[in-house]
Amino acid sequence: MNFKCFLWIISLMSMFSLYACSGTYQSDFILSAEDEVPVIVINEEEDELIHWAANSLADDVESILGVRPIVQTKVNTISNNKPVIYIGQKDSKIGEEELSGSESDNGEWETYNIFKKKNALYIIGSDIRGTVYGVFDLAEKMGVSPWQWWADVTPSKSKEIRVEIPEEGIVSSPSVKFRGIFLNDEDWGLQPWAAKTFEPETGDIGPKTYEKIFQLLLRLKANTIWPAMHHCTQAFFSVEGNKEMAAKYHIILGSSHAEPMLRNNVREWNKEERGQFNYFANRENVKQYWQERINEIKDANNESILTIGMRGIHDSKMEGAKSIEDMVSIMGTIFDDQRELISTTLGKTTEEIPQVLVPYKEVLDLYNRGLHVPDDVTLMWCDDNYGYIRRLSNEEEQKRAGGAGVYYHISYWGRPHDYLWLSSTQPGLIWFEMNRAYQNGARDMWIVNVGDIKPNEYNMELFLDMAWDINSVTESTIHNHLKAYCEREFGNKNGQKIAGVLEEYYRLAFLRRPEFMGWSQTEPTTPTHLSDFSSTANNNELMRRIECYATLTEIIDEVKSKISEEKKDAFFQLVEYPVKSTSWMNRKFLFAQLAEEATSANQKSLYKNKSERAYDQIQELTMHYNTLANGKWKNMMNAAPRNLPVFHMPKISEELAVVDSVEEYKGEEPIFLQAADFNNVLVDDEYSWQEVNGLGYSGKAVTLFPLKNVTFNDEWPSLTYDFKVQEPGDYIVEIRCLPTHANNFDHQLSVQADDEEAVVYDLNTRGRSRDWKENVLRNAQVIKHQITINEKGKHQLIVKVNQTGIVLDQIAIIPAQYPNFYEIPVE
Repeated sequence: MNFKCFLWIISLMSMFSLYACSGTYQSDFILSAEDEVPVIVINEEEDELIHWAANSLADDVESILGVRPIVQTKVNTISNNKPVIYIGQKDSKIGEEELSGSESDNGEWETYNIFKKKNALYIIGSDIRGTVYGVFDLAEKMGVSPWQWWADVTPSKSKEIRVEIPEEGIVSSPSVKFRGIFLNDEDWGLQPWAAKTFEPETGDIGPKTYEKIFQLLLRLKANTIWPAMHHCTQAFFSVEGNKEMAAKYHIILGSSHAEPMLRNNVREWNKEERGQFNYFANRENVKQYWQERINEIKDANNESILTIGMRGIHDSKMEGAKSIEDMVSIMGTIFDDQRELISTTLGKTTEEIPQVLVPYKEVLDLYNRGLHVPDDVTLMWCDDNYGYIRRLSNEEEQKRAGGAGVYYHISYWGRPHDYLWLSSTQPGLIWFEMNRAYQNGARDMWIVNVGDIKPNEYNMELFLDMAWDINSVTESTIHNHLKAYCEREFGNKNGQKIAGVLEEYYRLAFLRRPEFMGWSQTEPTTPTHLSDFSSTANNNELMRRIECYATLTEIIDEVKSKISEEKKDAFFQLVEYPVKSTSWMNRKFLFAQLAEEATSANQKSLYKNKSERAYDQIQELTMHYNTLANGKWKNMMNAAPRNLPVFHMPKISEELAVVDSVEEYKGEEPIFLQAADFNNVLVDDEYSWQEVNGLGYSGKAVTLFPLKNVTFNDEWPSLTYDFKVQEPGDYIVEIRCLPTHANNFDHQLSVQADDEEAVVYDLNTRGRSRDWKENVLRNAQVIKHQITINEKGKHQLIVKVNQTGIVLDQIAIIPAQYPNFYEIPVE
């Protein structure tokens, strides 16, 4: 086991303990298998969804106690000593029992109140969804995972359920109004699984699949879906039962940036019948196409959020425009036509109908060039597909009636490279970017692109937990959230160690995602080649990475031996498969690189065999995934989405490497610093430098709080670092920032060593430039600053920033002649 990796994981586990929640509760609600069967009481006139939630709660209790509560609509048959759970909307009545509870500051939107009186527990919602959220909050507090069905997380059996209820009760309401997921790039998982395994009668993602998805969303307190929309999948509205299922579960229907007016253009626009999807040349046919869908949602009584505007048939630019000016001009006409259509059809003013514009890719360019968006329309800002939000509302935009939201990716198909296979977005990055968005006014709609849902379970839950309660996770408790998730799924004894493994898994992937280990790109697709990890410099960073992943694999096997039999399928899906597959993907390429660098036949054969074994291990793990739970997940996991070169076995040449005749470097080693290890700070009283635990390759990247966008015109906030060199000479100061974006592309960093003149560097990239591609593949914006040191001993480095939103991760002071390397290590 790699000792440094082991120490890193142990330190993480210590942090989990440090940030453990504490609290005292004076009122517990207890259900016991040995007492009388508990009763769940609801008003018989409540909505069908509340009846379903109440019966689901009864099933959840039975899964723990082995005894199913009675669900009834009358109170007069309940004995005095029997525990009772009353469920209903505010101001409704069950017999003589009037349900009322305190309201939150959020008014009547999806609020719930849970409190205890004597031997009864009350779950009261301000509306239907609020009531259902309260029911599933209780279920989770009982120990039932939202992923019970979707990841086979079997609740632990017990003779007693004890739920801690504060004396004042629980009142909860959402931080973000519309919260949900986008099913996307479903070609290799969700669609074949639904079509061939779960719903063969439909042969596609149909109402049976969507019912399970909607149930999951309600357990995660989400309310919105952007349905699957790739060409492999039938359009949502074309499959009988889909829209009815959404209405049954009170799920709000929306659609992506490429699907205005709830229309799936790739499957629904028939060019032969309707002509070109071109508003310049075919306006009336396009309007009629949109009209048909609005008529349909009116007739079906579906709740919806309408995406307005227009792009191409799929994820492409608008057809027919010759210039940006043409696009800006016609878009204004499109807005007017769409808004008149929906207002007339739905019989409401446009201000009463939720609408959103998604300024994705070139649409953001249109907005920046003066596109006028009606004030009541929500501006839904987007990340750059790799987790870094490109733009947020400025002070003037934050006054808009329609507010703002975010469309965010934790799965992506496209250039410079896909990451569709495994969940590898660092939770700390999700926390930072979404909190930054919230503090800058994005509070109306959050949608996360989850790909196939699996294996993005944890990151999806984190995103939706924050959307429900932005204060539920802070910069110092990101670890705590992961730990609580692991303990809920696998018990307190195993949870802390699993959380430490996952934290390290995400940190290592932050430096290079598993899908990026071939150092290849796509669109156009290029072959894989050797990595930038060095086997000679930086204390053999290549072998260090291999050993770190080997350590994670060892810990996984150790923990697995302690996991109960009924939880092993869940452990494989949520922990073992992603961690081991990532480990083998890294070993596949890094051992292939060692084989290419081998100078003896024995070495080459050894490393080639190790690389081939790693490839085979991924195939075996994937085959096992598709046999889990008696074949329940057959066709869900694919080890080679899009069949890109990174998933193949690397080609290893037959020739031996020639020994480099260049003289071996024998000078001073680099000095490595973590940005959080500063010696001094300079900052205005209103701001503070804080580390975000679990962010960056350092695991404790630093940034300015509060996160609201501000530019400093006078004195820039700074951090000072002390370092010592043994020899005078030329050095390169390398500063690694996260590649975050500023609205005006004007993030700047000032670097000064000792008394030398400070140099200012621009940080932001534009569009899909070569620099941007490199940045998102390595999760770093790298600044290289040359300095000359005239005497050995102690020196000082001062780093200043001109705005909030800049995140400093790591620093290296490198002798100018030192060989190239990739990793700034963490001790």
